[in-house]
Amino acid sequence: MDPYRLPRHAVPSRYDLSLEPDLTTLTFRGEETITLAVAEPTDEIVLNAVELAISEATIENDRGEALRGSASMDEATERCRLGFPSPLAPGAWRLRLSFTGVLNDKLRGFYRSSYKDAAGAVRLLAATQFEATDARRAFPCWDEPAFKAVFAVTLAIDPALTAVSNTRIVGERFEGGKKLVRFADTITMSTYPLAFVVGELEATEPVMVGDTPVRVWCVPGKRRLAAFGHEIAVASLRFFEEYYGRPYPGDKLDLLAIPDFAAGAMENLGAITFRETALLVDAAAASHTELERVADVVAHENAHMWFGDLVTMSWWNGIWLNEAFATFLEMLAVDAWKPEWRRWTTFGVSRAAALSVDGLHATRPVEFPVRAPRDADAMFDVLTYEKGASVLRMLEQYLGPEVFREGVREYLRRHAYANADTGDLWQALGRAARQPIPEVMDGWIFTPGYPLVSARLEGRALVLSQRRFTYLPEPPPGATAPAAPDQRWRVPVQVRISAGGRASTERRLLSEAETRIPLPAGDDAVVVNEGGHGFYRVRYEGELLERLLRRLPELAPIERFNLVNDAWAVAAAGLMGLTEYLELTARFRDERDRNVWSALLGSFHALNRIVEAADRPRLAALVRDRATPAFAALGWSVRPGEDELTRQLRGDLARALGTLGDDSTLQGEASRLYARSADAVDPNVLPALIAVLAHAGDGARYEEFLTRFRSASTPQEEQRYLYALAGFRSRELLGQTLARTIDGAIRTQDAPFVVRALLMSVDGRELAWEFVKANWDTMDRQYPKHSLRRMAEGVTGLATPALERDVHAFFTERKIDFGGKTREQYLEQLHAAVSLREREGAALAKYLARFASQVPVRR
Repeated sequence: MDPYRLPRHAVPSRYDLSLEPDLTTLTFRGEETITLAVAEPTDEIVLNAVELAISEATIENDRGEALRGSASMDEATERCRLGFPSPLAPGAWRLRLSFTGVLNDKLRGFYRSSYKDAAGAVRLLAATQFEATDARRAFPCWDEPAFKAVFAVTLAIDPALTAVSNTRIVGERFEGGKKLVRFADTITMSTYPLAFVVGELEATEPVMVGDTPVRVWCVPGKRRLAAFGHEIAVASLRFFEEYYGRPYPGDKLDLLAIPDFAAGAMENLGAITFRETALLVDAAAASHTELERVADVVAHENAHMWFGDLVTMSWWNGIWLNEAFATFLEMLAVDAWKPEWRRWTTFGVSRAAALSVDGLHATRPVEFPVRAPRDADAMFDVLTYEKGASVLRMLEQYLGPEVFREGVREYLRRHAYANADTGDLWQALGRAARQPIPEVMDGWIFTPGYPLVSARLEGRALVLSQRRFTYLPEPPPGATAPAAPDQRWRVPVQVRISAGGRASTERRLLSEAETRIPLPAGDDAVVVNEGGHGFYRVRYEGELLERLLRRLPELAPIERFNLVNDAWAVAAAGLMGLTEYLELTARFRDERDRNVWSALLGSFHALNRIVEAADRPRLAALVRDRATPAFAALGWSVRPGEDELTRQLRGDLARALGTLGDDSTLQGEASRLYARSADAVDPNVLPALIAVLAHAGDGARYEEFLTRFRSASTPQEEQRYLYALAGFRSRELLGQTLARTIDGAIRTQDAPFVVRALLMSVDGRELAWEFVKANWDTMDRQYPKHSLRRMAEGVTGLATPALERDVHAFFTERKIDFGGKTREQYLEQLHAAVSLREREGAALAKYLARFASQVPVRR
């Protein structure tokens, strides 16, 4: 018997579930009646339960036969075995269970969250987070996505509190000093989108989308921050009803901001839960990045109401069907709502994050075998979300948006209220497109990695070749098997050829090792991956690169982004000299696109982690040389007619110059601007000012920012000052920040990410690593498991040979495993950085020394 997959001889169809949470004792008790279909005679029923005490188990059928069962818990497999004195005959049965549990502080299952009211008193609420496999911590259940059922929930609560669940309230009554709140039946769905929240809550007025009331809920005093999230919730719900061609499957839509929340949000049908920063925002005071995050997350969760809740993957290996589609569709919805944001252009940055991980030998396919719950948790990563969404966008562009949408509608029609797999999606898209989809797509979903498409000239022909891209020629010692160098993909390539003042586009499906495209006469400039939608990298050989660099203004921003990002990756992989890449960056001094600059600055940050300390001031001078012209042209103040990306760029450049560039002149200007009035500063610049002042700050500034963190009036303001506490350079001050990550001063939802930031910081990484090693057990006990895994990603910044050896020794000694291939990926990313340091360190030092002799090291 599979220790992680439940047997199917007893299958639930309905749960009548009653729960009574007690926010004083931090416990809950529950009773449930589960309607079952028993398929074969059995004297044992196996279901999921963990961290619960089952006090009573009985089962009866329609003939009045009743049996009392005994419960035994298996904590290792998170299962409960119910044994009965005689076999249950095939047919319908009703299983009744009584149980108790603890409202835990691990931000999973049925847990407690705390906040301070206006008077400073600590208040508690109870909330749930069940995905992937934590419904079993709230009630015994068949906690696998294929066991769909109807849920009828009743919550017994303190009369002064409010309860919210997936559906509308259909009854309330008082009994034994409690208010019994009864909710309507849900649709047939899996266990993980079930939800209940109990506490002091206030809601916005509902806005109707068809027959669906849409509201935002929060703790008292924060409703003033709900308008923006409410607006995108309504807009995206309308968009999805039209796009999917079918109405929203629930009877109401509530969006709830929870003070303590491990993830960004959770797509519970009709009761979506959010981290406060992902839903509540003061639109007038927030930066564009902060507003974009709220819009993206809200749209993403709304997309799940169909893709995930209505139609659900059969098992966790197919989680990409949920998350990649929701990521793809959030872009569509936000782009339709705010076209001036150019979300598909900025999505290139997200795609680049997936390309980075997928360039490892230790990557995995988008769809990957999952056995244990830990492996399911590890699937929530950039490969599932960003690579999956990128591949879907590539397919949509290849098939055409209308054909693609019709395939999606067909998929939803055929599998509503049921489960589906990748093959079902391919069939639906294939019927709409009248062509076989697996031939094109299986290589992108079921095999790891992606191609590097190299472009070269041979006479009057453009020759495109493909090979798998990896940062390292071989995996680190003792790691996964090396990538297959002869791996091939069917690559939908779109090539723009410019010659003689005219441009033409060639579309090819590159499936062989090489493809030749005839070129017209003239000095051709060739853009491979026109429009930037393809999930592959491009290497331009010889004269082709120089021709593109001479025509940079003719390239779309996403094409310039890809040019820089691909060149940096090729250099990091040893296929281009690092100094050649640095010379290339000089061609972008006049760049004004925020996304292109994100690629440039990202590469400078990576170099800052591998450069020798003595050369760091010279690297700072290089950063100033590259970024100062663009910032000088923009200035500190917003100008009439500026678009959102330009306003963001101003803040990005100021932050880079004041921190990575260590520009003392800019630091002084930042101090004067900040002292004048934060309200007078553009919200896109204010976070940069805070980061710059932390970088240059002393103990007095640290205390000021600590006070600001504690007294913040919005979730975004709190985050700005929290992460500023990790941006100081003094070891003493950083030691205070680290101490606060485990002493309760910083929420456990945030503390792991503060530690990760310090591990990635050249000023704090050694201190932070020693702190992590000394306090690993405390962190493992306090932090949500998902967040602990994300914290450990910070080891990729420990890019020295000595630190790399120490990381390996610690992980091996402590037998640390994050599920899936996560640990292997972190270690390979670290090894790739150290390898770049050892391979290019001397050349980098020589280049920076020569550069510093020509340009003053400090301004």
